[in-house]
Amino acid sequence: MSAIKLTIDGQEIEVAPGTTILEAARQLGIEIPTFCHDPELPPNGACRICVVEVEKARALVASCVAPAGPDMVVHTKSERVINARKNNLSLMLANHPLDCITCEKTGSCKLQDYCYEYEVASSEFVGEVKDLPYDDTNEFFLRDMNKCILCGICVGKCQQVVGAGAIDFTKRGFVTNVSPGFEDPIEDSSCVFCGMCIDNCPVGALIPKYIFGKGRPWQTEATRVVCPYCSLGCNINLHVKDNEVIGAAPVENSPVNRDHLCVKGKFGWDFVHSRDRVTAPLVKTNGTFVEVTWEEALDYIVDNIRDIQGRYGADSLMGLSSPKASNEDNYLFQKLIRSLGTNNVDSYTRHCHASSVDGMMEAFGNAATTNTIEEVAGTDAVLVIGGNPAESHPVLDYRVREAARNGASLIVANPDMIGLVDVADYDLPLKPGTEVALVNGLANVIISEGLHDEAFIKERTEGFDQLKKGLEKYTPQYVAEITGLDQEDIKDAARRYASAEKAAIVSDAAVCEQSGGEGLVKALANLAMLTGNVGKESAGLYVPYGENNLQGSADMGILPNVLTGYQHLKDKEVRDKFSEAWGVKISDKPGLNASEFFENDKDTAVKAMYIMGENPVGCGEDQEKKAELLKKLDFLVVQDIFMTETASLADVVLPAAAFAEKLGTYTNSERRVQLSQPAVEPPDEVFPDWAILVELAEWLGFEWDYAGPEDVFAEIASLNHDYKGIGYRRLSEQGLQWPCTDEKDQGTKVLHQDSFSRGKGLFSAVEYDPELAAKREEHAAACCTSGYHSCQCLSESMSKRSVISAFKNGCCV
Repeated sequence: MSAIKLTIDGQEIEVAPGTTILEAARQLGIEIPTFCHDPELPPNGACRICVVEVEKARALVASCVAPAGPDMVVHTKSERVINARKNNLSLMLANHPLDCITCEKTGSCKLQDYCYEYEVASSEFVGEVKDLPYDDTNEFFLRDMNKCILCGICVGKCQQVVGAGAIDFTKRGFVTNVSPGFEDPIEDSSCVFCGMCIDNCPVGALIPKYIFGKGRPWQTEATRVVCPYCSLGCNINLHVKDNEVIGAAPVENSPVNRDHLCVKGKFGWDFVHSRDRVTAPLVKTNGTFVEVTWEEALDYIVDNIRDIQGRYGADSLMGLSSPKASNEDNYLFQKLIRSLGTNNVDSYTRHCHASSVDGMMEAFGNAATTNTIEEVAGTDAVLVIGGNPAESHPVLDYRVREAARNGASLIVANPDMIGLVDVADYDLPLKPGTEVALVNGLANVIISEGLHDEAFIKERTEGFDQLKKGLEKYTPQYVAEITGLDQEDIKDAARRYASAEKAAIVSDAAVCEQSGGEGLVKALANLAMLTGNVGKESAGLYVPYGENNLQGSADMGILPNVLTGYQHLKDKEVRDKFSEAWGVKISDKPGLNASEFFENDKDTAVKAMYIMGENPVGCGEDQEKKAELLKKLDFLVVQDIFMTETASLADVVLPAAAFAEKLGTYTNSERRVQLSQPAVEPPDEVFPDWAILVELAEWLGFEWDYAGPEDVFAEIASLNHDYKGIGYRRLSEQGLQWPCTDEKDQGTKVLHQDSFSRGKGLFSAVEYDPELAAKREEHAAACCTSGYHSCQCLSESMSKRSVISAFKNGCCV
């Protein structure tokens, strides 16, 4: 259809059919007031503040629902319109508390702003007013529903975007309210405390508890940071007053999370100001920690490292770094450990996801998520298997729900009744641990019915014949017996996934680890490649990690067998390049990994360990065994923000800055490198990890010369080809996705478009392990296998010192 031409306030514009008058006006830069309108929600025209006058129309029309028409002439500020808006505001004020002097929303209240603009100071309407109880019973926000104007945005966000369905309109007429069913307390509802209702409330009905009485909006400064929790790397504005974070809100139009957050991002930052912070260097003397100066602590560390290194050799040293630390921190950490002559550097948390990483590496030659989070919303079919993104990676769950709203086929394969089942086309409640069998069954149907992409397989992959042979026994009937599913449902789901032009697979790295690990990820990669759903937009494979910078820490070289940028130690040219850049000789001997140390039942060759930001003793199972192994060390240094279970065993504890106190970059699961700014100053004797490492390196005799994190990142880019085109100057609002190989490169949105990182994608015949179901049940008894507790290796060191510990007993991070 041709474009529609209309005139608004004397300005002509052409718009696409279906565009509303409100949308057309905004394209012209004409502001029309709204309360109930939200671009993510279906328009409902409830508040009527957006009325406009259309010539030849009998009545004023709500611009948010009225479509633009050919040759329409619209007036947004006529006398009729102004009077109608004043009348509307006056009606609202008749049943609205006028405590603006003390209301926390003052300065960011739409009702207040519009009353000011239209000069409505009071209401001429007199009658009954609401007298609803003030609700301060939950830990997160205050509810004063006497101030609610019934715009319905919170209801729409909760039900459609988040899928929690915690609130709705209750009762009718004058006594209409927004509340949980039967007006139960919000904490007893299905609310997930994502804060989306708070961020979108136009008035003072919903106020975060943490900001109450601490400052007006204009008294705070907003600083953009990267969320310190899961690997999606959501963008947050921290609101700061007097060097204290007093609030948080999503960054509008973020390429990662738009203006959405979950409970962790919205409320989980308050650990920064915890009284449990370590605020001075500590040295253990006669079993008791004693505060010392930085000079004393560093001198003590250097003496012990050099003594142990001299007596036992370089490989008696080991370093464990953190996927919570920035890229710059991690890079310098592995540089320091390797400069001491050993490649014994790893992350304990990484081993939650090691098998999943190995599976992606073997299939694609790259372990990163193939596509952006935003692209999920535009896919034609989504297979969600094994995980529950609503609890492990909520923003990803929002995108899956959006895809379903947009008409995508949604297939959910999970032993549990997760929330996405409510909007799924196919619910496949398979037995725990049988995921590999199901994926093989789907692949069997796709091949047997000729639904596979023969051209893609021929041109882009290898190993298809072996895969086809290996899948022969996984008939729908055979798989149905294993999984407990109906074989017709298996067939229909396979057809729906394979027939989609663009199809995505969403899982969870931690759950994959429990459901077959490397094998399950290979099977999922098989499915994606069979249908040609790799290397194109809104397709691919999503297996996000638990930690916010696990991708970046691996990129930096927190691995015992590769250097920064996954450059292998066995390559002499690589070693020579790093040796020249660092001014030290790089050992060619692969190092010990974390699992090899902690799962060793014999005496280890490691005598000293430096742990930065990790808490292995507080993670997962066998905690006593891990503690005993650390106690056997001759010397242990822990650098952290809290006195964790691991730090309590150390000989030296160094206090480090929290995420909100330092500058640095983080790489999320979609390979997006993002710059996080410092929002507050750390305590007096606390410094960023990178600064501590630089100082320690100087005490150890290494000539490091960095003025700050930007210099460190420049060195990273010079040594890592995938980061070569990235620099702080280019990391403004959007970040950049690697590979980004020069300054003109805008980054890589979709991986494997022309070829896989390994050349051709590799099919692998994966066998279902019948013993896995029993192991999965045993694991479930030890810790949660899916959902909010998405990874058993995370120790809750941050969340248990935050208000979010009140929600579902913490966040395991």
